Amino acid sequence: MTQSASHRVWSVEEARENLPEILRLAEEDGPQRIGDSKIFTLAPETDHPSEMPESMPLGRWLVENTPRGTNLEIPSRRESGRKIPFIDEPDE
Repeated sequence: MTQSASHRVWSVEEARENLPEILRLAEEDGPQRIGDSKIFTLAPETDHPSEMPESMPLGRWLVENTPRGTNLEIPSRRESGRKIPFIDEPDE
């Protein structure tokens, strides 16, 4: 399978040799993945808000800052007619 330069995992050695190209691709085509046994993602700083604290993991920041819907109605599972495991009595 052929991968385009912008959608591949670069080895650490390739990243050393091609850093300007990887930076260009990250800016033009999106985040670039680099690593051999452990994969890291290189993305432009503009893709991540500057107000994100450096000490906070990105995943935690995303969970805490994901837009939330307002006035969402969550349907009752009881009204669906489905049996709820461990609550409804088993059929006999």
